[in-house]
Amino acid sequence: MDTVIVLFNRDLRVHDHPALAAACAQARRVVPLFVLDPAIPSGRRRPFLYDCLRDLRDSLRARGGDLLVRQGDTVAETMRLAGETSATAVFTSADVSSLARRRQRRFAEEPIEFRRFPGVTVVPPDLLRPSGGGDHYRVFTPYWRAWSGAPRRSIVGAPEAVPTPKGLRAGAIPRGLPYGGIEGGEGAARKRMRAWTRDRLDGYEDLRDDLAGDGTSRLSPYLRFGCLSPLELAACGNEAFVRQLCWRDFHHQVAFAFPDLNRRDYRPRGTTWRSDKDAEQAWREGMTGVPIVDAGMRQLLAEGWMHNRARLITAAYLVKHLRIDWRVGYDHFFDLLLDGDVADNAGNWQWVAGTGNDTRPNRTFNPLRQARRFDPDGEYVRRYVPELADVPATHIHEPWLLSGQAGGYPPPLTRP
Repeated sequence: MDTVIVLFNRDLRVHDHPALAAACAQARRVVPLFVLDPAIPSGRRRPFLYDCLRDLRDSLRARGGDLLVRQGDTVAETMRLAGETSATAVFTSADVSSLARRRQRRFAEEPIEFRRFPGVTVVPPDLLRPSGGGDHYRVFTPYWRAWSGAPRRSIVGAPEAVPTPKGLRAGAIPRGLPYGGIEGGEGAARKRMRAWTRDRLDGYEDLRDDLAGDGTSRLSPYLRFGCLSPLELAACGNEAFVRQLCWRDFHHQVAFAFPDLNRRDYRPRGTTWRSDKDAEQAWREGMTGVPIVDAGMRQLLAEGWMHNRARLITAAYLVKHLRIDWRVGYDHFFDLLLDGDVADNAGNWQWVAGTGNDTRPNRTFNPLRQARRFDPDGEYVRRYVPELADVPATHIHEPWLLSGQAGGYPPPLTRP
């Protein structure tokens, strides 16, 4: 094989990258490519993405290669580059979103070999099937058992050399203002992974729900952009942490079988949603009057990230208490989260809404009970709702309007 284009998408790394490794092993020339496609929504993730691309370019250049960056339609730009380089194949990592699936179908119609490789998940989303029939697992626990015993592919090392032909236009990588102070890229991801697994992994099971302590890894943005291999991360985790990676795979295999997961109810329940623009906006801005909800929403606005327990609390407040359509929440989270991922975001929102894979569709999360259990001293609330800095722990979690307060926090339009 003479020339292969490696089309990067959600796999911005050189370590454990099966498509890149295969191209370097099989082709005389390798052309790494990323296309900034306006059809792919990226919300506020773009500056983080640009960090990831610059880091990937540096890694490839250190191996004698380069990262070519183009702007436009992904298929059209890839085929244009194939014409320029006489490439005979495109290697890429398989993905599950409806947009990725449409792109794959378009490539299949082009006069070029198109090969998909694993790497976005620990276990390929189409590998496991329930013994009782069906094309995917609908309940997590049986999937966890099957996933835990499933065969794993070997982790592949970073290629020593990437033989990219000279003379090709590299293309500019835009710059953007940092969001949330989080540095993107494989280098930052691997540094965080090493530090967290060394210093904090052992305490993960006990501390992961402590809102103020923030015992989570914060590796999810790096998984979202593929700066870390989920397979490599699973290999160095304990059961409590690996179970979270399994949840990620679970949602991906659901999205593989049900590509409209982000738009249609997976399990329609006949729910009648309310339309209340004022309440929606108060929720988005962290001005609902329920301190634990507002703290989570303000963390999201400030950092592009939110503690997982806070995600459950804020999502449940929107769909179970305000009775507002889960798609409103999905869109807001997807726009702001650095780890905004179609399968995970939609799967989790539908789980909370009772339209997804929860076996208890009427489950609710009482925000006051959750706050008192997971933020007993109110430290998390005070961190993100400074208006309540002087409120004692005995009262910090009380809904503001239910406490008989008026004016100040929150504004009058708030609905508790």
